[in-house]
Amino acid sequence: MSDKESKDEKRQRKLEKKQRKAQEKADSTTSDLEEIEIDLSADIPLNKKQQRLLKKGKLNLDKIRKKHPAPKPATDEGADGEETQSKPERSKFGVWIGNLSFDTTREDILRYIKAKTDVEEDDIVRFNLPKKQNKIKGFCYADFKTEDQMNQVIKLSETNLNGRNLLIKNAQSFEGRPEADKSDNKLISASKNPPSRILFVGNLSFDTTEDLLEEHFRHCGEIIKIRMATFEDTGKCKGFAFVDFKDEAGATAALTSALTRKLINRPVRMEYGEDRSKRTPKRFLDSERSNARERTAGESNDHHEPTGETASEPVYRPPVKRPRREYEDKSRVKSSVALANAQRASAAIVPSSGKKITFD
Repeated sequence: MSDKESKDEKRQRKLEKKQRKAQEKADSTTSDLEEIEIDLSADIPLNKKQQRLLKKGKLNLDKIRKKHPAPKPATDEGADGEETQSKPERSKFGVWIGNLSFDTTREDILRYIKAKTDVEEDDIVRFNLPKKQNKIKGFCYADFKTEDQMNQVIKLSETNLNGRNLLIKNAQSFEGRPEADKSDNKLISASKNPPSRILFVGNLSFDTTEDLLEEHFRHCGEIIKIRMATFEDTGKCKGFAFVDFKDEAGATAALTSALTRKLINRPVRMEYGEDRSKRTPKRFLDSERSNARERTAGESNDHHEPTGETASEPVYRPPVKRPRREYEDKSRVKSSVALANAQRASAAIVPSSGKKITFD
């Protein structure tokens, strides 16, 4: 019996142990799922280095709080914009003053305005003189309290200051800037050839066909012919083609249309092609030039009756070739070249003749 009781106790202890482990695991998961609360009004937490310095007494918390202040909590009033300070609104009565000389200063402009108008320095709400590398950019802005003051300063336009005629206008007026022409297109202006009914299409895919090009440009105008360059062996497109429209309006519409910019997911390069039908034949030009020479020669003979020496016809003289001037070579000749043909002396030993030569 004792053995059975000991076995039952062991089983009971094992079950209790499993239940305790399961409870601890459940408690840990619930603690992980709890929300983390962050106090925004608290100071910024110290890092490990700062904590070590604080233990040694080498760190001042007041300096850290001043350097890293705690963020201010957001309020409803601040969100509505009642507590936040809004920027001061710019005056509606401002002028732009241009064509200033680069040595003009702020004092020169203010002195000039006070001398020519009733505006005082206190009436100027804002004055901005942009500079670049310690030099003014040639213009400035000035805002005034009333519209009358602004109009008085605008009347000073085209008057002289430091040798330059000033250009003064309302700061909100952009009349001097030309409006962009919406009809103008970059492709038209970039075309090398003058406007014609022929459209050159480049950067085409090798899979492009004439039927695909006709369908692509059909909405631009009536197409007379499509000339596509192809390879001889495969018959595929070489990458460019010419589309002949009935008139120039079709080619222009294709250049300006946004639907013709891409074909088979490739950007297409387009420009006006050269219309050979408008070119003057070369033979016709040569005949016209010869006829013009004959007419001018006949007119000169009719109006001028040459006499004496002037009656003789001018004789054609072929151009005479100038003789080339030869220069003497004054450079020093090398010794090896100069002594090349010199007579060589014998280097043999001369036999003694028995006579002694003495010099006094």
